[in-house]
Formats: sequence, structure tokens, C-alpha cells
Amino acid sequence: ITDEIAQNRLSSTWIPGIFLGVATFLLHLVLSRLVSLQRSQIGLLKAFGYGRGLVSLHYLKLAGATVFLGVALGTGAGLFLGEGLTELYLDYYRFPALPLVFSPEVVGAGVGLSIAVAGLGAAGAVARALKLPPAEAIRPERPSSFRPGVLERTRLRLLLPPAGRMILRSIARRGWKSVLSALGIACAVGLLVLGGFFMDTLDYMLRVQFQDVQRDNVTVYFNQPESAAVQQDLRHLPGVLHAEPFRTVPARLRFEHRSRRTEVTGLDAGGDLYQLLDRRLRRVGLPAAGLLLSRKLADVLQVGAGDRVTVEVLEGERPVRRLEVAGVVDDLVGIFAYMDRAALNRILREDAAASGARLKIDVRQSEQLYDTLKRMPAVAGTIFREAALDSFKQILDRSLRVSMLSNVVFACVIAFGVVYNGARVALSERDELASLRVLGFTRREVAAILLGEQAVLLLLAIPSGFALGAWVSWLLSTQLDTEMYRVPLVLTESNFAFSSVVVIAAALVSGIIVARRSSRLDLVAVLKTRE
Repeated sequence: ITDEIAQNRLSSTWIPGIFLGVATFLLHLVLSRLVSLQRSQIGLLKAFGYGRGLVSLHYLKLAGATVFLGVALGTGAGLFLGEGLTELYLDYYRFPALPLVFSPEVVGAGVGLSIAVAGLGAAGAVARALKLPPAEAIRPERPSSFRPGVLERTRLRLLLPPAGRMILRSIARRGWKSVLSALGIACAVGLLVLGGFFMDTLDYMLRVQFQDVQRDNVTVYFNQPESAAVQQDLRHLPGVLHAEPFRTVPARLRFEHRSRRTEVTGLDAGGDLYQLLDRRLRRVGLPAAGLLLSRKLADVLQVGAGDRVTVEVLEGERPVRRLEVAGVVDDLVGIFAYMDRAALNRILREDAAASGARLKIDVRQSEQLYDTLKRMPAVAGTIFREAALDSFKQILDRSLRVSMLSNVVFACVIAFGVVYNGARVALSERDELASLRVLGFTRREVAAILLGEQAVLLLLAIPSGFALGAWVSWLLSTQLDTEMYRVPLVLTESNFAFSSVVVIAAALVSGIIVARRSSRLDLVAVLKTRE
């Protein structure tokens, strides 16, 4: 539960941080353009005696209206998703009760953070409104001063068509706005890569743990350590093809001043139903004497191969031994120590005792075997791998479906907002588009020039988004390296492909909307010169 809370703390920090950062940029972009379009009205208001405070308050109210609408929708959605998450935890952890607590402090923190982000996004636009003197604001905005750029100084201009040169010039002239637009789209891609990382990692962990490590069908636990006779009886139960006993004892491992309480598991050296693997999923053999430690346990104790640790057994006669660490294994769940079962029995002064057994069975007789095991007084409990795996997958499907849907929605909103706002602002700023129509450019060619800039930024942003998503995924995998479980870094080609397709689809939808608006340009109205 502590590890789950730590994971939620990380995900509830990074994902909203990315989303709020893009929201700040979009709000700044919209309000800056609004101030630029309304500069003459601002000048008139100041000329008639309206002070800077009232003019600034007007635009801050506009940003505030957006914030309060978002807060209302976000609070409702948060409560709905929070209720679903508490129900999921109620089923998974088997809590007797887990009510959803509506915390005014949490809602207040969300509202305060949203207001702060909106204020940050509106600050630049408001500052521009404050700096405009009335006489200057009433006059039309001075045209930008252009000079030859990199494109004009190289032979690249000879290789590009006129539309391509116009697109690259526009990107270069917008400077930081182009960089921030690409960064916003990259954040959308990175968000999807992060969501895909969690799904691919869980699939990898389930495959390794339940196919490569645990290769049995049924795990049987005894009420107390049993002799070889009971182990032999298991081999003759209906449907059992092969059985491998194991012995587990609670123990405290010490090295210098560091210690950790865990389990020592004794396995048969020639066993095949439970395998110990290294990082490359290669099998690690049991030593005749000594211990194999989970890599995480070795890191906690700060020991390596050749070191000797003190093992204090916490049951029976509680023997204490100093054993050599023969190596480490890279298990993904828990922290354990492993050794040869015969060597563990000698330490415990037992004769081939076992705490349970792993069974390979004929699945067609699983129900008959289950009924038989229930009637055996020596059996404390059983775990059927397929049933446990199905239950685990059902809970994962419920949680991952909501998580992945949220990531897709957030990424689509970010990509749509960045591309739409960029193209919409470019459409409002570029009166020369109407001039191109008059000179004979078709609507399709004008739309290609308008949207080509966003397409170039999109192509530049996708690889950057891959890198951003991979970096955040690596960062989370290092933070989620706990004693309960280890999350490996698993990034697949399908994850990158899915992220690209979703962002490109969202950008296409926004581009189509803007292209339809550009096709309805009023040539006469746009070409009129301001007096």
C-alpha cells in the first residue's frame, strides 16, 4: 500500500504538471493575440480615463472565467474518477470499507494551482496591455522589420518551392512561439508514451513472473513443515504430472549494522518449476552452500558475491549461521534469499521437510484436484496460477483502461489545442493569405501554406516527445524500484507508433477545422488598408 501511494504521488505530480504547463502556454498565446487585435480599443479606453488597473482586470477576468469553468468540470471529473479508484482498491486490497473522502484542502490546492497557472499565462498579455500609451495604441501596429535569415543565405532556398520557403520563414520569425508550440505537442506525445510504458511494463512483469519464473500450475502450502511422505502423496493426486517441494523460513539477515527481515526459501537444485533469473533472463543455478539474494536485498544490505551475512532463523530452534553470498538474482517482486533445500534442512536439523510444493498438472483435471486438496488436513491453502492471474488481470484492466483513456484524452486535448491555436493565430495574423488568393493561389494551396507550419512543428515535436516520454518513464522506473516490486524500463515500438498516430489524428482534426475557416476568407475585407 505504501508503494502504491508513492506511485500515485509521482503520477499525480508529473501528468498534471505537463498539462498545466501546456495550458499556461495556450492561455498566454490566446490572450497575447487578443491584446494585439484589441490594441485600438485599449488605447481608446485609456484615453477616456480608464486606468491600467481596470484594463488589466478585464483580461484577468477573462482568464479567470476560463479557470473557474475548468475548475468546475475538473472537480466533478476528479470526484468521479476518485470514487472509481477507491472501489478498485476496495476490491484489490480486500478492505472492509474504503469511503471516498472529499477533502476541501485538496480541492482548494487544485483551485489555487489553477488560478496561479492562469495568472502566469495571462501575465505577459496583461503587461503588454499596460505598456501601451493611448496615442500609440490607437494607431495601427507597426509592421515587423524583416531581414535576410539563414534560408536566404544558403542554397536551401533554391531547393524549396515558394510555399516551403514561406513556411520555414514563418517558423523562424516566430522564434520562441514556434519552440513552445513544438514543446506542447512533444508533451502530448510524451504523455502517451508514459501511459504505454506502464501497460508494456506490466505485461512484461506478468510474462516474466508467471511464465519464466513461476512455471507451475498450482502452489500448495502446508499447515506445518511436512515430511517426504506427504510430498510423495502429492505426486499421486489426480492430474498431478510433476511436483517440486520447497521450504521457507522467516529470517533476519544482517551485514555490519544493516539488517532486513525476509524469508529464506529452500529449492531443489534440479528443480524446473521455479527458476531464478538474472537481468538477461538467464537461469542462475543454486549453489551447494551459501545464499542467492534478490538484487534489491543485496542493495539494501550493501553486500555482493563473496561477502558473508548473518542469518538468524525466526522459527523452531532459531539457529544463527554465517553464510556466504554466492550471487544475486533479478526477481521483480519482493526481497528474498534462496539456497539449496538440503542445505537449509541441515541448518534447521530437519529431514527433507517442506513448507509446500509446486505442482505441474493436467488442467483438464484441475477441478478434481482442487476438491481433493480441500479435503486434505495437511494443506493450509492453494494458489491456482490461472485463477490468480485472471483475477489480477481483471483488476489491471479496470485500472489501466481508465488510466490509458485519460492519457489519450489529455494528449488529444493538448495536441488539438496547440495546433488549433497556432493555426488560428497564424490565420488572424497573416493578411497576405488573402493576397495570395488574389494572385491566383487556390484554396488548397493557401491551406497548405497555413497548415504546413504546424505540420513541420508536428514532425519536429514527435521525436522530441519520444525522448521526453522515455526520460520520464526512466525516471519513474528508478523511483518505483521498491522492496515490494521493481518496475523495469520497457519501451516498445508499438507504444511509439500508437503515440504518434493519436497525436497526428488530433492535429489533423484541428487542421481541418482551421482549413475550412481559411477557405471562407473575405478577400475584399482582408485587403482593406487600415486608416
